[in-house]
Amino acid sequence: MQLNLRNPLVFFDLETTGIDIAKDRIVEISMVKVMPNGEEIVKTRRINPGMPIPPESTAIHGITDEDVKDCPKFKEIAKSLAAQIEGCDLAGFNSNRFDIPMLAEEFLRAGVDVDLNRRKFIDVQTIFHKMEQRNLTAAYKFYCNKDLANAHSAEADTMATYEVLKAQLDRYPELENDVNFLSKYSSFTNNVDFAGRMVYNEKGQEVINFGKYKGRLVEEVRKSDPSYYAWIMNGDFPLNTKKMLTEIRLRGFNQK
Repeated sequence: MQLNLRNPLVFFDLETTGIDIAKDRIVEISMVKVMPNGEEIVKTRRINPGMPIPPESTAIHGITDEDVKDCPKFKEIAKSLAAQIEGCDLAGFNSNRFDIPMLAEEFLRAGVDVDLNRRKFIDVQTIFHKMEQRNLTAAYKFYCNKDLANAHSAEADTMATYEVLKAQLDRYPELENDVNFLSKYSSFTNNVDFAGRMVYNEKGQEVINFGKYKGRLVEEVRKSDPSYYAWIMNGDFPLNTKKMLTEIRLRGFNQK
């Protein structure tokens, strides 16, 4: 099934030094840019993370320090990468919980302003878990009747994710071939920031989602504990979390 697209849809996968959004770095990114006319543009890049790749991470994706020592750092390719995904919606496997927050953090760290909040996100893993409850290798076998060679190669995982989404649309008539529908369907969260430190309540208000103020409105905490903002900004939190908290804080000042 060809996807019904208004905007280009970029399937992407990251290989990284680890799973800590704030501390770890990307070592490989692969993208399949699917155009509304069905054209597919595939691009994979290795990235020097500027830090040692832990052996346990190399054991998963096979990328070593030697493999990336002469590769550009993310900051060197950030602007060209931002241009490649400009005006595109994004899709991946477990992307809402990991790949998108990690990519957003790298862009912020590089000083490149990419407003991902305006994009639609499709998480193929979420669709799979809601429908069948397994992982990418199993999903590829189940939906496409193929064995996933080179699992944890960014490009192999990206292509498999793209094929799985098309197969899901063929299999489940209740799924609409529409990015808006798939984006909403594949979202488990109501996060304000990608890391989920703040969430929206049923009234659409921002609420703290961790620590001693969990469950309290961000605006209430801002007023009752002015030092909380400084604690977040000086703490070991993702840059995206700090950015979203700053936007809420500035909005509060502007409403006075």
